[in-house]
Amino acid sequence: GEGDLYDNHTYVGPGTPMGAWLRRFWTPLVFSSQIPEPDAAPVEARMYGEDLVVFRDSAGKVGVIQALCPHRQAPLFYGRNEEGGLRCIYHGWKFDTAGYCTDMPNEPAEHDYREKVPCIGYPAQEATGIIWVYMGPPNLQPQLPEMEWMRVEDSYRNVSKFNMEGNWVQAME
Repeated sequence: GEGDLYDNHTYVGPGTPMGAWLRRFWTPLVFSSQIPEPDAAPVEARMYGEDLVVFRDSAGKVGVIQALCPHRQAPLFYGRNEEGGLRCIYHGWKFDTAGYCTDMPNEPAEHDYREKVPCIGYPAQEATGIIWVYMGPPNLQPQLPEMEWMRVEDSYRNVSKFNMEGNWVQAME
């Protein structure tokens, strides 16, 4: 019925109209303090209907990648964050902060599947104690926003987080 059509416009998962629109903007994902140290344990997150893993590599760079290893779907949350990437505990494949496979120890050199089994990785930036993620098309990626509250000193800013069953457009409405 007509209600179904309205409801479909509020879904935010991949391939939905609202999901495609929201992915065109940088969005706060987690606090930087949740992964303060390089090679610390990864953090689970969920954004726009996608399960993600957030980690800080050995050089301190933040990565946001899909939650499951593209090889055999093992949860990357349980992976080892070591030597420049997140290593899956199932077969040892290692992914960098962009989601590229950098090591496949269980495969012979002549079977290099790194390009054939991609891991979804999203651009991430840190600002104001928040890790921001961009999940849209690379050719449409905007600059990180510079909102007024982002320009003040940390002592003048209070940032909080809460989970809501819905998207921020519905909340604003």
